Amino acid sequence: MQLHEDDSETKPNRLIGESSPYLLQHAHNPVDWYPWGEESLQKAKSENRPIFLSVGYSACHWCHVMAHESFEDEEIAKIMNANFINIKVDREERPDIDDIYQRVCQLATGTGGWPLSVFMTPDQRPFYVGTYFPKYGRNGSPGFGTILSQLAEAYRNKKREIDTATVEFLEALEHSVKDVQKTDDAVLDRSIIDEAAVGLLHMGDPAYGGFGQAPKFPNSSNLLFLLRCYHISRINRYKDFVMFTADKMAAGGIHDQIGGGFARYSTDQRWLVPHFEKMLYDNALLVQVYAELYQISGDEKYLDVVQKTLEYVRREMMSPEGGFYSAQDADSEGEEGKYYVWSKQEIFNSLGDETIANIFCEYYGVTQGGNFEGKNILNIRSSLSDLSQRYGRRPEMLKRIIDDASTRLFEIRQKRIKPGLDDKIITAWNGLMISGFAKGYRVTNKKQYLEIAEKTIGFIESKVTRDGSRLYRTFKNGVSKLNGYLDDYAFHVNALLDVFELDSNPTYLHNAVKYTDVMLEHFWDIVNRNLYLTSDDHEQLIVRTRSLYDLAIPSGNSIAASNLLRLYHLTHRNDYLEKAELIMMGGAKSSSENPFGFGQLLIAIYLYVKKITEITVTRTNNSGEGHKMATWLNKQFIPNAISVIIENHDQSSQLKQYPFFNAMNSERKDEMDYAVICRNFTCSVPIYTLADLQEHIKSIS
Repeated sequence: MQLHEDDSETKPNRLIGESSPYLLQHAHNPVDWYPWGEESLQKAKSENRPIFLSVGYSACHWCHVMAHESFEDEEIAKIMNANFINIKVDREERPDIDDIYQRVCQLATGTGGWPLSVFMTPDQRPFYVGTYFPKYGRNGSPGFGTILSQLAEAYRNKKREIDTATVEFLEALEHSVKDVQKTDDAVLDRSIIDEAAVGLLHMGDPAYGGFGQAPKFPNSSNLLFLLRCYHISRINRYKDFVMFTADKMAAGGIHDQIGGGFARYSTDQRWLVPHFEKMLYDNALLVQVYAELYQISGDEKYLDVVQKTLEYVRREMMSPEGGFYSAQDADSEGEEGKYYVWSKQEIFNSLGDETIANIFCEYYGVTQGGNFEGKNILNIRSSLSDLSQRYGRRPEMLKRIIDDASTRLFEIRQKRIKPGLDDKIITAWNGLMISGFAKGYRVTNKKQYLEIAEKTIGFIESKVTRDGSRLYRTFKNGVSKLNGYLDDYAFHVNALLDVFELDSNPTYLHNAVKYTDVMLEHFWDIVNRNLYLTSDDHEQLIVRTRSLYDLAIPSGNSIAASNLLRLYHLTHRNDYLEKAELIMMGGAKSSSENPFGFGQLLIAIYLYVKKITEITVTRTNNSGEGHKMATWLNKQFIPNAISVIIENHDQSSQLKQYPFFNAMNSERKDEMDYAVICRNFTCSVPIYTLADLQEHIKSIS
């Protein structure tokens, strides 16, 4: 769906003053939309009119469908305007509002999603909820216009029924918020990891990898957890399943074969037909999956995916200031996937050479009939070895041919009308992407990746903060707004720690401690002993929610638990360890019994059970043993390690305030390269050569 900010024929509604691309998509609807805020809520109260709340996001295909069918329809708009105060919310800007009413939708219908459609009283109590409502009735269900009329009539004349519905919803909602496992008797031990790993594998799809049938999401947190299960157990089937899944995804249509990056999910079991929207967070997390597979296997195919994905993000999703945009739409020119698909004839015309075109089409499964609405989604269907036998050319020559053809088609595709871009910058998602670029630097040693990560940290610190210690949620058009949520603090701290390990600028560690302390002060729930989604000085809604669930995006609680463990080892502050233990204990039983929704929390539990290995390397130049040790370490799969590279005396002296660095030999001359490894509060003697470091790491693995 294209933005209509310049549509002079339609009078804009109140959304025209918003910065959210999703809200601006609806700024010229005939619906009298309001943004969420005091004006709309007070108007509903003063006029005693029910609220229709519509929640979505800019890259959401079915949000666009409902908009075209209903919100752009004059007759539907008349019913909405006459009977309701109509409020639009971008779920990426306001995850608190979305979380509350998604819970209601789950309670009412057993499912959720976007667009989220909520009918509620002026005091925000829901009485009817669903997701996408078609304009016209289907299969015995009424259309959206009929639903609007019936609910407006019920609100006027059946107040008792409305009140009963709101009471039932509110009671169930409050119960869901308070339904947190008691932690007193929880034990954090290896059995949680083992039980969860076996359970997760049982949920895996043995035919195509991943979890479930269709639609199929990457579920990166679960894959990262299984790699840690392999690390702690050395049971190959955990690693093999992740590799199998990653190979299937990389070969499928969910992976943009010529442009890089991954779509949000596959509509089928085989990873073939994506829902073409691309989200920043998916690509950030999948970079980490493929980078770790490269660390484990050394297979260059995983490194290729990492670099293609990071190049896509740098090219398409990075602002000039250094922040990362949120998403690319599924649609262009009003059609889903139009930007990405090809006809066979178009490929032959573009490549010119018939043999090259045939090789390309066979490799990517391109046919005359196509695999998506008469066109072709590129997906790898033949191996280079099979093509080598068929065409009598060496595999490496065929790879060059395919790569050159892909470059040509990419250049042609760049001239097409691109999908819409959601160019708001979200602090939490930027944190995930900073960590992705940091991981990319680890496995490639490309300085550019680390520079991008550091530039984005600088952007967040200079543009998306207030009072020196509080984070905002979003940034767009030069303006930061909305109180930061738990995810914003937790993911940003995680990013600071990831980059600090690679460039031990003391400011990164100082700020990680600062934001963590702010998070614990303003988000900690002393009753349930974990973290709320919102701060204690946030707008008050009908409930204050919290979550431990790791789904497409990890939960703030899960990432915070890992951060607290890492910071405990760096600072030796017992309050960090205690808070981490309480968060993990709160989800321990659920995560072992139903691991699918707790991948990141299980990663924190793995860190706790496996115990962290502390590695510090001093590097005085880019050619000595310190440099060799640092470069080698970065490419190793040691997911329970905190490894910090110190480059100069100033860094070393500023970091002395943190107990982690006490093991560094202060009497050593600054020009000496060496490493120290500590485990269980016992440290090695200085290690001066790469060979000795490799032997020491091998002995403790």
